[in-house]
Amino acid sequence: MELPKGFRFAGVACGIKSRQGALDLTLIVADNECTAAGVYTTNQVVAAPVVLSRSRTPSQQFRGIVVNSGNANACTGAKGMTDALEMSKLAASAVADKKLAGTTAAHEDQWIVMSTGIIGRFLPMDKIANGIRQAAAELATGEHAYLNAADGIMTTDIARKIASRQVKLPSGKSISIVGMAKGAGMIGPKMATMLGCLITDATFGADQAQRLLQQSADRSFNCISVEGHTSTNDSLVLLATKPTSDQPGLDESDEAVFSVALTELCIELAKKIPDDGEGATHLIEITIRGASSDADADRIARSVALSNLVKTAITGGDPNWGRIVSAVGYAGVPIKPEVLSLHLNGFHLFDRGEPLEFEAKAVSQSIRGQKLTEIELLVGYGRGTAKHWTTDLNAEYVRFNSEYST
Repeated sequence: MELPKGFRFAGVACGIKSRQGALDLTLIVADNECTAAGVYTTNQVVAAPVVLSRSRTPSQQFRGIVVNSGNANACTGAKGMTDALEMSKLAASAVADKKLAGTTAAHEDQWIVMSTGIIGRFLPMDKIANGIRQAAAELATGEHAYLNAADGIMTTDIARKIASRQVKLPSGKSISIVGMAKGAGMIGPKMATMLGCLITDATFGADQAQRLLQQSADRSFNCISVEGHTSTNDSLVLLATKPTSDQPGLDESDEAVFSVALTELCIELAKKIPDDGEGATHLIEITIRGASSDADADRIARSVALSNLVKTAITGGDPNWGRIVSAVGYAGVPIKPEVLSLHLNGFHLFDRGEPLEFEAKAVSQSIRGQKLTEIELLVGYGRGTAKHWTTDLNAEYVRFNSEYST
């Protein structure tokens, strides 16, 4: 993995999580001021770190990201905001004390703050302070430090979620993009999802970075769900090299190539979240074609993805196609019922509004025998398309979430 130049990473255990030695504090630091863009939850009940970070981005005056896991710092009132601000101050002070070679001064308003975990509990600030100081001391540019940082943002995740791209731009520049994400439950984003950090040594101004991030989020993190519950803490942030007179932002041709790579990376990361969904045994990919617009296709895909009847059918390996086509019908957008067709794992079950004969046992086995279930729907004659990724729903998900905080 080739990490972006000019950034350092660390992940440490500071005791927020109950499991001994679990990493729960992450720092991502730019050697010099960098560009930052962000997209955040649309939930009206929003965590203090989201309020703070949303007020600061986009900007070209950032130094990094500080993240704690195990505690969401959500629904914590004025103290929650005070603690989020304190995390910024602690990060700035720790990086300044570190005196990293080549770095400029770090200020408390140059930080994105993220928190994830249980809602409604105050942060253990003594542990946070010790963790930030320890992480600053361990900041490094290598892959080991990057992987520790990725592990430090996880909560109920079974596996770390990372992705990377090395891109040769039309101008001849070679750049790197890396990303890390966390999330396995409370996944129903309307902006991005859970926590995601994207870092690149490509050069962008603040507005350019914000536009590219939003475009990529709309194609990736905005197209996943587990149970449809939009979090109080969802944050997706992009850090990039700050433009200078000698190194301006990418031109139109370079930007187009970068945008494709960024979106591909985001899709790869986003799919890992429902694939790791709490208790999930299947990743479900829903593809919609023929809608009047992409927005209509997206609404149909979400309707299918959020149907508990569809999800439980996949859990049981039941090719109950009526649940799928009826979820299309109540999505609230125009379709052509006489055109409506369905393929499930490549088996043609429903065509032009009429059922087809198929071997139910074979279709069931195709569902049971693999992690990925593919649902493909043609809903009309339009050009609108969409993809959505979700999970099945089973007893293990109910058990896990019934016991989550106790």
